Amino acid sequence: MEFPENDPILPIVDQKTIDEGKTIAIIAYITVIGLIIAIVLNNDKKNAFAAFHIRQALGVGLASLVIGVLNIIPYIGWLAFAVGSILLFVMWIVGLINALSGKMKPVPVFGKQFEEWFRGIN
Repeated sequence: MEFPENDPILPIVDQKTIDEGKTIAIIAYITVIGLIIAIVLNNDKKNAFAAFHIRQALGVGLASLVIGVLNIIPYIGWLAFAVGSILLFVMWIVGLINALSGKMKPVPVFGKQFEEWFRGIN
């Protein structure tokens, strides 16, 4: 697997790999069940494009759980929940659009960290 010179985390994939993994990548962003299905489907094929988007979707999903827990804290937690929910929605939309268009761009804010943290998922 090759990596671009300016980013050692993101692998370079060819168009065939993108085409083969596109459906799995899109499924990963559709609910938690979709994420689980995408992980299972990619477990056999090991597609780099699909794995990238699975890691991104997993990060967005886990971040939403953290934001949900913050909602139990009065006032400050409610504000963090409101702002975080908007940010997570934007991250989810960007990730889904990138999967649909065949791009391997990390989601805004935490996308590169998601790649590092979930590196073992391939």
